[in-house]
Amino acid sequence: MTTPAVNTVRARSFTDRARRCGPWLAVAPFLIVMLIGLVLPVIALATGAFEGDSLKSSLGSGYRSAFWGSVKLSVVCAVLGAVVGLLVARAVLSGGTVLRRLVLTASGVLANFGGVPLAFMFIASIGNAGIVTGLLHDWTGFDLADSPFSLYQFGGLAVVYLYFLVPLMVIVIAPALDGVRAEWSEAAENLGATRWQYWRHVAGPLLAPPVMAGALLLFCGSLSAFATAQAMVGATVPLVTLQIANALSGNVSADNAGVGAALAIEMIVLVAIVMAAYWTIERRTARWLR
Repeated sequence: MTTPAVNTVRARSFTDRARRCGPWLAVAPFLIVMLIGLVLPVIALATGAFEGDSLKSSLGSGYRSAFWGSVKLSVVCAVLGAVVGLLVARAVLSGGTVLRRLVLTASGVLANFGGVPLAFMFIASIGNAGIVTGLLHDWTGFDLADSPFSLYQFGGLAVVYLYFLVPLMVIVIAPALDGVRAEWSEAAENLGATRWQYWRHVAGPLLAPPVMAGALLLFCGSLSAFATAQAMVGATVPLVTLQIANALSGNVSADNAGVGAALAIEMIVLVAIVMAAYWTIERRTARWLR
């Protein structure tokens, strides 16, 4: 027969174990999803990538040009998206509360708008037979097809990507802009600093890390985009995501799945490096702007 003291000790022991296991039980569903949706697929890709000469074949000239095409497109979109997003966020945050809420809400929606619907929207508007293209020709006689710009080439794809990358940059950089205190500008002005000196020596160095972090995030988003490019340019612009799709679907060769897995592993490694740099910069930025 147990005594009340023994029951009390057992209850405390059970409570302590539950308290220690509580956080793990709370995140258990997330860990299970990560295991099924990320870890196991990566292991499967790594297994296929190192079978035979798949990894060596993925470094061939055709696949290498597609990989560098994706990197070049991602760099262009990241730089332009970071600059335009910073300017838009700066202008919006200096406006009224209604404008701020409206733009931030719209940015949250547009940042997640992509894929085939986005490609169809641009094709239907400024494509060869688009509505805007037809109206422009009827009103001004200008034919967009005769201009150097083409929606179905590198530049056109970059413009389409910026449609969702700029709103993403606005969301990312807005907290950092809020962290720049108005008192700092006033103090610099009282000390005799010009507006340019304030941005060069105070606000610029503080905003540089979050801007770089945002650009890295845009780089990853542009690098991994697939459906929009597939619907718009097909094989016109060499991209590694399109090559992976062709390899896995057997469009190139029936037994080319290993090459697709190798290309996917190379992308995962590149994205992991970029995201590690992003997280490092974000941690330092959060510490500076507290």
